[in-house]
Amino acid sequence: MSERDQPRVGVALDGAGWHPAAWREPSSRPAEVFEAPYWVDVVGVADRGGVDFVTIDDSLALQSSDPFAPDDRTDEVRGRLDALLIAARVAPTTERIGLIPVVTTTHTEPFHVSKAVATLDYVSSGRAGWQPRISHRRDEARHVGRRSGLDASAGFEHESVRSAVGELFDEAADAVEVARRLWDSWEDDAEIRDAATDRFLDRTKVHTVDFVGTHFSVRGPSITPRPPQGQPVVAALAHQTVPYAFAARSADLVFVTPLDDDQSSRILVDVAEAQHLVGRTGEPLRIFADLVVLLDREGESGADRLARLDALGLPLRSDARVIAGSADDLVALISDLYALGYAGVRLRPGVTTDDLPLIVDEVLPRLRGADAVDRRDPTSLRATLGLPTAVPNRYAVSEGIDR
Repeated sequence: MSERDQPRVGVALDGAGWHPAAWREPSSRPAEVFEAPYWVDVVGVADRGGVDFVTIDDSLALQSSDPFAPDDRTDEVRGRLDALLIAARVAPTTERIGLIPVVTTTHTEPFHVSKAVATLDYVSSGRAGWQPRISHRRDEARHVGRRSGLDASAGFEHESVRSAVGELFDEAADAVEVARRLWDSWEDDAEIRDAATDRFLDRTKVHTVDFVGTHFSVRGPSITPRPPQGQPVVAALAHQTVPYAFAARSADLVFVTPLDDDQSSRILVDVAEAQHLVGRTGEPLRIFADLVVLLDREGESGADRLARLDALGLPLRSDARVIAGSADDLVALISDLYALGYAGVRLRPGVTTDDLPLIVDEVLPRLRGADAVDRRDPTSLRATLGLPTAVPNRYAVSEGIDR
């Protein structure tokens, strides 16, 4: 199997790790979580170790053990740096790894997000992505003051709540569409930069986008030239029908959360049905399974690590499958998911400073071969994921882009 015919492996980064007690481990650096060197070091480990991409988590509210409201806990990490700015900071210090920050669509303007992601694509030389996220909590809305937020006390299964969430995802789809149009608003050769003729720009190759929808009215053009990738990668996290449909409409890859083998098969069918229902054409969604990992290390098994961390405070509760075991076990599961039809996995390290080095030192060499990293040349994130790298510009040609 060639390196290109292997599962892609991403890592999801959030503070000290995905276990609530991760920050209390001796290796963790809780005093540095809000400092740039911490993120440069962590992403650098992933880059040098051959991880294909990292996602950087974010939201407009403090983390909470309650998905619908803030809490008063003081025994877990609270607070984050801005994910997109972290990505921009680490971009010049890395060579190969894709950088996919989370940026909310609910309380931001797509014009601003589009040029920020385009800028990230420039400073990373074509390794930028974006994970749009809706913001439904009322405390998030109060930070901005233009909306009341969603009363989810009735539960997500209640019709009124499902309808409101569906509206937020419709808005997110419009935001992505606006961003994609703005990325295309400059043709690739719009910049002339000819001092002799005093022409920096060919105005005939810079286009308005004239988007008018339910949620946004954006004329354009962007103030940032077309990104190096043409279209930076758009990712989505999805658990059920509505977000599956959003991913099928708007994204290039989707992170899903199967809890067992049966769900792993069923979700592939669900995502395929979502793509059919929205009429997606062209490239199919790349589907990645999320896995929380606490790996065996010298002197302590992954299961023992999980039990010890759980005993420190709030036990780990996850929407994704938890793997507390050996590197061999994890490699076998990744291989099985790949054979089933997944493009790869996104691993959530239980303790970033412990599990990320184990991923790059123990898991990836077993999965790819010890010299696989040395064979990889710096490339775009689209190329890494097997997406088309020659992306047509909808304003330069008669036909639009198939996504």
